[in-house]
Amino acid sequence: MDLLIQIIFGLLVALIIGAAMMVVTVRNVIHAALWLIASFFAVAALYLVLEAEFIAIVQVLVYVGAISILILFAIMLTRSSEGERLLTQHWWAAALISLGLFGAVLLPTLVGHTWNIPLPSGAPGTPETLSGVEEIGRGFVNEFVIHFEVAGILLTVALIGAIVIAFEERSRRRRVLTLSEEHILRQRQQATAERVSAVADAVD
Repeated sequence: MDLLIQIIFGLLVALIIGAAMMVVTVRNVIHAALWLIASFFAVAALYLVLEAEFIAIVQVLVYVGAISILILFAIMLTRSSEGERLLTQHWWAAALISLGLFGAVLLPTLVGHTWNIPLPSGAPGTPETLSGVEEIGRGFVNEFVIHFEVAGILLTVALIGAIVIAFEERSRRRRVLTLSEEHILRQRQQATAERVSAVADAVD
């Protein structure tokens, strides 16, 4: 049983890392958002393996059901070909900046942490108690209230910014035609081409 859990854990870790790599390597931002959703699902499955069912459900509801949809809406509202071209041209600069920021956050933890693993309390074989819904709720309204509020404000500002950018000048926006409008436009172009060819044949 332990071997099976380790195999499942390894597969989930590989899926998380692979999906995260696809997020930063694919050129299409919509595909990157979909790979991010896959990574969120794998993290939720990892929580299930760790027997943290509540955190797994919150992961699916919040990150997959809310954050991912917010990201998709922001991409669709602010998407432009210039941004995609800029991303593909300067991917190395974005990679260096990301690695630098990640190293600045991770290195102090790796250097200054003592890595002392506490011994389990109680009789041998007794599983450790996990934090339940009550403890998590108390943490959100007590010691982690500032972090919770900052995250909510950041997401709200991101959504408002996407809406403001989307409501730019009408002349600069590219209007997407419906299927019926595209069909009518093709018919008009075809009729114009037939008239031009008929006039050219008449002149000849």
